[in-house]
Amino acid sequence: MDRVDSNAVLAALRQVVPAGAGPVALHEPEFNGNEWTYVKQCLDDGMVSSIGSYVDRFERMLADYTGAGHAVAVVNGTAALHVCLRLVGVQEGEEVLMPALTFVATANAVHYCGAMPHFVDSSEKTLGVDPVKLEAYLREAVTLTSAGCINRRSSRRIRALVVMHTFGHPAELDALTDVCRKFGLELVEDAAQSLGSRYQGRHVGTWGKAAALSFNGNKILTTGGGGAILTADPALAARARHLTTTAKIPHRWAYTHDEVGFNYRLPNINAAIGCAQLEQLPDFVDRKRRLAELYQQALAGVGGVHLFHEPAGARSNYWLNALMLDRPGVSARDALLAQTHDHGLYTRPVWTLMHRLPMYLGCPRTDLSVAERLEASVINLPSSARLCHAATMAQTPQQQRGA
Repeated sequence: MDRVDSNAVLAALRQVVPAGAGPVALHEPEFNGNEWTYVKQCLDDGMVSSIGSYVDRFERMLADYTGAGHAVAVVNGTAALHVCLRLVGVQEGEEVLMPALTFVATANAVHYCGAMPHFVDSSEKTLGVDPVKLEAYLREAVTLTSAGCINRRSSRRIRALVVMHTFGHPAELDALTDVCRKFGLELVEDAAQSLGSRYQGRHVGTWGKAAALSFNGNKILTTGGGGAILTADPALAARARHLTTTAKIPHRWAYTHDEVGFNYRLPNINAAIGCAQLEQLPDFVDRKRRLAELYQQALAGVGGVHLFHEPAGARSNYWLNALMLDRPGVSARDALLAQTHDHGLYTRPVWTLMHRLPMYLGCPRTDLSVAERLEASVINLPSSARLCHAATMAQTPQQQRGA
């Protein structure tokens, strides 16, 4: 049963995403709300840069939706994560724990701080950092001193743990928070993919000291480009605004800057799109969760594969649905990728693991056996919210009733 019948997989996927006029993208944005109205108001008012009412409104809406307390809108998710790391005190020459299974921006943001990524393994239950394996590793690899958590091998301080919620599925935040407490680590959440996801009833991005969101064109909510920093700490939020506004001291006319800052603030015109998208976010999440159910049903009888299901205690946004090979293998994975692409379904593998990239070859790392199995197993399926409508329309009335 471990062998993959690619024709059976393709037939199952076509039950959910029927053949149409053209190829089916991995994830497309949807603009069916007030986007045109809000953008036109920006153009009419001439308020298209980083100062404008929609920036303030977007930040309030994000804070209210997530329960974070404060949101600071920036130009992209990588910038958000870079600033999050600065906010928790990451300094040059330190190390930051992070999953090897992530998008390269997670590692790049650490590098921008002059720090070194320290790669850790993932859990097959969540696709995120494995808290049990991490704690066992730290007990063997570090020394706790008055100067912090010290890597015995490198003698560098390990300042923080970055937890990434893979494809919108929350990591085990309660257990990871406990690991951070035991070892004196700051918890930063890379929540770029997980707006709308919750763990133990609490929105992701609200468990650590700071978190990063992304609103790239392929995310569940888009501002074209954009991101945000979430924090419960008003002092950190104020510092985030200062750092992302070139560290300019407020004044009616003088341009005085008190440290090296960043030109990272989100333009008003992008925030206007974001406000309209946030108004639709609950519907986006509902439809994406329904799409995942349809994939689950269609693939239930297909041997050798299964669809990844949200972890226990989580309510995922299912940003990208993940088809998993029961027997990991790059050749089988790539054969299925080729067949789906040949038939107009733009699937993709997971990212190349960070420790395999040339610029990060020399970084410290734990055993990464689970991440390596996942790399050889995962295929992301087309996951746009709009596909839920197309799939439901293609079903018979009996299928729609769930009979």
